[in-house]
Amino acid sequence: MVTETFEYAIKKDVRNNPIVREIDRNHRRDMWYSVGVGVVLVSMLLFSAWQHFELLRHGYKVEQMQKDRAKEAEINRHLRLEIETLRSPARIERLAVEQLQMVAPGPADAAVIERVSPSAPPPKSVVARR
Repeated sequence: MVTETFEYAIKKDVRNNPIVREIDRNHRRDMWYSVGVGVVLVSMLLFSAWQHFELLRHGYKVEQMQKDRAKEAEINRHLRLEIETLRSPARIERLAVEQLQMVAPGPADAAVIERVSPSAPPPKSVVARR
């Protein structure tokens, strides 16, 4: 047993400084291949996510435009109703009588204008021949 403890007591000095690692070309090629595949997969994922979010954004824009169109259609309906109200003959007559002090014509105020019949067209002219 004395010899065993003596063996463990010896300190082995191993120096790794002069050791230079060789470049493993296969390992490096596999690493670059893995990095390339990873870059392609990440770019495909980012492109897919970008398309998805653009689709959502355009959907929100379409929805907002539909809301705006419905609001404008409602305003258009109100304006057309107002135009028809302003054009009503009863309203125009009331404004003419009240504000402009106009009076409705009576039967004696009406004047009948005779329609003039058009004259006959002139005869066609004759062109001389040679």
